[in-house]
Amino acid sequence: MNQTFTLKEKTKQIIVLLLPILITQLGMFSMVVFNTIMSGRYNSSDLAGVAIGTSIWSPVFNGISGIFLAVSPIAAQRFGQKKKEEVSFVVKNGIYLSVLITMIVVILGYFLLNPILNFMKLSPKVQDTAFDYLVGLSFGLLPLFIFNVLRSFIYALGKTRVIMIIMLLSLPINLVLNYVLIFGKFGFPELGGAGAGYATAITDWVFLAMTVYVIKKHEPFSSYSVFPNLKEFSWEYCQEILKIGVPMGLSVFFETTVFAIVTILLSKFNVTTIAAYQSALNVVSFIYMIPISISTALTVLVGFEVGAKRYKDAKQYSWLGVAIAVLIAIGTGLIVVAFRYQVAGLYSTEGAVINLTANFLIFALFFQISDAIQATAQAALRGYKDVNIAFIMTLVAYWLICLPTGYLLANFTNLGARGYWIGLTIGLLAAGIALSMRLIHIQKQKFNETVTGTIN
Repeated sequence: MNQTFTLKEKTKQIIVLLLPILITQLGMFSMVVFNTIMSGRYNSSDLAGVAIGTSIWSPVFNGISGIFLAVSPIAAQRFGQKKKEEVSFVVKNGIYLSVLITMIVVILGYFLLNPILNFMKLSPKVQDTAFDYLVGLSFGLLPLFIFNVLRSFIYALGKTRVIMIIMLLSLPINLVLNYVLIFGKFGFPELGGAGAGYATAITDWVFLAMTVYVIKKHEPFSSYSVFPNLKEFSWEYCQEILKIGVPMGLSVFFETTVFAIVTILLSKFNVTTIAAYQSALNVVSFIYMIPISISTALTVLVGFEVGAKRYKDAKQYSWLGVAIAVLIAIGTGLIVVAFRYQVAGLYSTEGAVINLTANFLIFALFFQISDAIQATAQAALRGYKDVNIAFIMTLVAYWLICLPTGYLLANFTNLGARGYWIGLTIGLLAAGIALSMRLIHIQKQKFNETVTGTIN
């Protein structure tokens, strides 16, 4: 990353960071698609088992990943302050935390997984597949969590293309592993849907191996000495990561679980409604990769400028990122609305499902705009390391506005399932407005051109 002086230069720098992150996000999304499609090709029970396993794991993974992503704004601020040694200490202690959290997740999973699956009252075949799939995934937890720490470090230095290349090299490996482990090809055991879990775990080790190699052998990463002297444990650095990361992780977790709960609440509707909702949600989730990628880049850039005490530049990056995300959301939303029947046709051949999916996709335009505002405003706040108030704001928006509003509209008006889309949109818009107001407040009161000294 470099210091920029004009809006044109800032826009270019956002895009330079954004595009590789977006491709990486799409690559990670593709791994889930590979798991789902290939398990479905094996048989429907394994498909259902993998889907259940994914629904259990996704909120947990997204929440924990939020903790490790705290390494990005912390390291970016130290990078902006030119405190190279402190950047290394942050990463080292992030690795320590990843080991500790892996142990906690494995222990909790050992005691809680079976009770959770039993509570869901699944068929024996589906439950066995879901259990075996999650066990397979567990062998990749440690490398996955360490990889997320190292990825955050690489992003903090502005070298986002590195992770993109690692992801693109790993995707074919994941695809082949899925094929041989699910179907038992080339002498490998036929594991069915569970094979997708083991394939993902092996791919996670590949991610980590490639990332470690790049950091140890290539500049500028090798000059930070991230791996030597790993005995340099510091509870102070761990506390800093947790102080920023836990609110970030909980915010992501509660946002993810809101969508899971809406899916459960929709189970009272007919199969056509459930299928249409899932199809529309899949489209929205795919497009959401764009604002989430902008958000990742924005956190790093704002953190870098704050560390260098260039508060005016940090403010410009903040609102430029929000504006870019909103403009893209409007553009993609209009395209989806214009071609909603064609898009819906990709997910089903049934006329009723296509019509209802197309109807849901009309709401996607307003949903995406609201989501773009809240995601990027929250990302800018993370760059300032201002996360606690933001977490409370999002918690209120998701759980006290999104869910109650959606439930009331869906069950006490003629809107039906559409009410949940409106509820989600209203809640996300409320979050966007509140987070934007918080961003304005801290930029005026804490991070303006008259402020001197380091603010933590």
